[in-house]
Amino acid sequence: MNPNDTKAAPAPATNFVRNIIDEDMRSGKWAGRVETRFPPEPNGYLHYGHAKSICLNFGLAEAYDGACHLRFDDTNPEKEEQEYVDSIIEAVQWLGFKWGKHLYFASDYFDIMYACAVSLIKAGKAYVDSQSADEMRANRGTLTKPGTNSPWRDRSVAENLDLFSRMRAGEFAEGSQILRAKIDMASPNINLRDPAIYRIRKATHHRTGDNWCIYPMYTFAHPIEDAIESVTHSICTLEFADQRPFYDWLLDALATAGHFPRPLPQQIEFARLNLTYVVLSKRKLIQLVDEGHVDGWDDPRLPTLIGARRRGFTPEGFRLFAERIGVSKGDAWIDMSVLEECMREHLNDSAPRRVAVLDPLKLELSNYPAGQSEQCHAPNHPLKPELGKREMPFSRELWIEREDFMEEPVKGFHRLYPGNMVRLRYGYVVKCTGCEKDADGNVVKVLAEYMPDSKSGTPGADNYKVKGNLHWVSAAHGYATEVRIYDRLFAHPHPGQRREGDAEEMERNFLDDINPDSKQVITAWLEPALRGAHPEDHFQFERHGYFVADRRDSADGAPVFNRTVTLKDSWAKVSKKG
Repeated sequence: MNPNDTKAAPAPATNFVRNIIDEDMRSGKWAGRVETRFPPEPNGYLHYGHAKSICLNFGLAEAYDGACHLRFDDTNPEKEEQEYVDSIIEAVQWLGFKWGKHLYFASDYFDIMYACAVSLIKAGKAYVDSQSADEMRANRGTLTKPGTNSPWRDRSVAENLDLFSRMRAGEFAEGSQILRAKIDMASPNINLRDPAIYRIRKATHHRTGDNWCIYPMYTFAHPIEDAIESVTHSICTLEFADQRPFYDWLLDALATAGHFPRPLPQQIEFARLNLTYVVLSKRKLIQLVDEGHVDGWDDPRLPTLIGARRRGFTPEGFRLFAERIGVSKGDAWIDMSVLEECMREHLNDSAPRRVAVLDPLKLELSNYPAGQSEQCHAPNHPLKPELGKREMPFSRELWIEREDFMEEPVKGFHRLYPGNMVRLRYGYVVKCTGCEKDADGNVVKVLAEYMPDSKSGTPGADNYKVKGNLHWVSAAHGYATEVRIYDRLFAHPHPGQRREGDAEEMERNFLDDINPDSKQVITAWLEPALRGAHPEDHFQFERHGYFVADRRDSADGAPVFNRTVTLKDSWAKVSKKG
């Protein structure tokens, strides 16, 4: 896949997985039943790519009035923890999906899996290998050279059963014995060259404790789990395509032995999410966290779902994104702007409007009575009049954006400068009369006069024709709070990869592409209505973008806000430049 093949994805007319299911429905293969599954390993936090898989599997089940199972493939006790189980459950629920009674764990099936392994041994389709890991690797062969049979491949059924039983009893050290399927060491598919199916791991499991010291390999456990749960369509990403022959071989062998009825679950592969400006590699995500490049697993810049939630990304936005990018068998890069636009589209419809001044500069209305205030009225949502209006206090001293004043304006500048008139949005028209500066010549206050007959919504307001329209916050009534301005974590669309045309190697340190401006912490002035925001409340800050009250750091009466996404795609020009 060419990393420079980046494109926005149009809404798909169909997807090939639906075509397969539709054909199964027509043929009656599953008697109208559709059961899918989302099978995460509880050894880390879910990321954007998992959101695509969750939406696909649960979405298909919903579309066909079927069921989607949430199943934890907890077959590696050295890396799995209950913390990850809890976070995955929370993430799937947050995305809006339910599994009902269908919550499963691979560890619930360890007895059945052990029995399946014994059955394979009895059928002469599995054996205990006493080679070391290095010996097995050396004898595996290459893509062009067949493998070499293990010297232990022809052990008798009785000897294999005895050795496997002793592995189960804990008599052997880790790495000294391993159970392998007996298929074909000359197969062109390396995954069929007697793959390992059980290994010794003397580690405490987060659910079964020390009941087991041997654990099934993922590629052995997963098909069995599907069959136990009567999954119809086992949908996974393309890297498992080479494993499908083993998936089918194993289930056919076990069905022949009477363990499972036919038809057997069908594995279907689709292209995983390849998204620009992020890394989804678990190794790289761990490195970002462990080395302190981000502020933990829920850092809003990190492409984890807990990070996305803190950032203010919405479940509706993710579901729209999954629908928009579709499902295909071919790898392609999806531009980050597609995901951001999905979030923007949902928030534009759902987020109430509020006013915040992010770079405050004092504006004093010299002819407005000192100590006096009054209420202006602003719509909560311009497209939803049914949501009504809110009060915005107006007073003699206001905060405006620093960029809204220029002592010597450039051509086309229609905001505040000496002699110019602008409207304070929802309030009055004012005329700039000058400014005050500190000893270093920095502007510290803008001076203006207000037009008493120009208040928005009053009969005389339309008498004033001005080009500038500024937002503001009353200095006497607003409040200061911390606001985090988040941007993309990486400045390059393909972190760690050279641009096309470079003579050097494509790969480089992905950390070199971290965006130094991905997080800015500022003190902003907000209108008083925002003081009552609850964690995870979303708003559009007029002119500035969409923001969310931080779910971790916000307190009652003192919310902290994170920028979710800008009002427009601010990276469009950057992307065109490469």
